[in-house]
Amino acid sequence: METRTEIEETLESLSALRKNPNHLPPEHPPPPNYSEGDGGSGGGSGGGGLIAIRKLQSLLFRRMLVGVNDGRFFVGAFHCIDKQGNIILQDAVEFRSTRRGRPSPMEQRCLGLILIPTSCRTSCHVDCSVEEQISLLSLCS
Repeated sequence: METRTEIEETLESLSALRKNPNHLPPEHPPPPNYSEGDGGSGGGSGGGGLIAIRKLQSLLFRRMLVGVNDGRFFVGAFHCIDKQGNIILQDAVEFRSTRRGRPSPMEQRCLGLILIPTSCRTSCHVDCSVEEQISLLSLCS
């Protein structure tokens, strides 16, 4: 459950970052209203949450590939993630197979700004080095 608290703190902090993109969280523990959730987090560790926030901030505007449960894929710049885990991609392009079954040609269309609900997401890949990918695994556990 402690990991869930850190993720919730990360999502709240990213929401604050969206409101003021020039503000980066300080290295010292955040003020009380910064890490308090909607009543569900119950305190939490300030240091671990800040590390997760920094990792997610490093993903901003990186190229991301997101797969959804109907077989489509979306490629776009990571714009934000909300408290529920929904992802917003900027300048997104949709890729989908034109036929079911064997490998078939992919059809693509430009979509712009899109929201991908957590319930539909099956995979998520970030365009970064292997070392960065390994460090990002700690966000999932």
